Amino acid sequence: MPEAKERAPYNRTITLTPEETDSLLTGVIKPENLDGKALPENKTILGDVFTVLPLLPGSFADLLILDPPYNIRKKFNTSSFSEQEEDVYAEWIESWIVLLKRLLKKDASVYFCCDWKTSVPVYNVLKKHFKVRNRITWEREKGRGSKDNYKNCTEDIWYCTNSNNFLFNVDAVKLRRQVLAPYKTEHGQPKDWEHTEDGKFRDTYPSNFWSDISIPFWSMPENTDHPTQKPEKLIAKLILASSEEGAMVFDPFLGSGTTSVTAKKLRRRYLGIELDPTYAALAEKRLSLADENPAIQGYADGVFWERNSLKFQREILSGNHNKSLFD
Repeated sequence: MPEAKERAPYNRTITLTPEETDSLLTGVIKPENLDGKALPENKTILGDVFTVLPLLPGSFADLLILDPPYNIRKKFNTSSFSEQEEDVYAEWIESWIVLLKRLLKKDASVYFCCDWKTSVPVYNVLKKHFKVRNRITWEREKGRGSKDNYKNCTEDIWYCTNSNNFLFNVDAVKLRRQVLAPYKTEHGQPKDWEHTEDGKFRDTYPSNFWSDISIPFWSMPENTDHPTQKPEKLIAKLILASSEEGAMVFDPFLGSGTTSVTAKKLRRRYLGIELDPTYAALAEKRLSLADENPAIQGYADGVFWERNSLKFQREILSGNHNKSLFD
């Protein structure tokens, strides 16, 4: 467990004490408790994918969300991942993709998170096993600058299906945007937009470029110290687009638990695998906090809102740091 950091007064990052970690880990599943027949639901499994995947029953997952280590040097608490040759990285992906295939239902969907550098080898593996349908690129406002290159501020998500029989709920993932130049009909009525107390808005069809995502930061209640944590809003889009309530969402590289937490908030069943005990404990803590606060930043009234377009969000950004995004 890393040493405790000095936190700012309004820092809302989720942290763990050693005592909390020990207590929360009593609720996770160990590989020795798996028999290959009974499926643990709404649980976190502590273990390595190569050990755990063969111990799970087949054809249980409606939706698979993959966020493995990218092919860059990165430290994950007590372990680290080193950059590899592209073909070696592709072989590593293939080695566990073949284990995952039997766990998917015939009509399952798959989303694979990666960066620009790993996007090509990831695609080359995925096209051998799934129907690749699109590549989503989402804007992440964080990123280091470079004196001799362009700043890297986007990531990719490959959208695949296990067959040609699949679910896509387009109405569940429309984006509510502010209307800057509202058109009216010849009778003076709004044309394809709605006038609300928060302003004028239009619900638009989702594209494969997402610019409305905020990376978790210190004042957001979903933030943790995990180095590659995905936003709940990002994962919520994947879950709502490609599953119904009660469906099973599976994430074998769970990290600090975003997929399981978001699935729980959206009334799906979930199962995650995590190698690191601290991150597994963080996932368990976040799952317990979801009972108290089921909201997802940027998703309200059954719709995704363009970033900072909600009235109360604009008030927060103007300086009221004491107010929660969910109040």
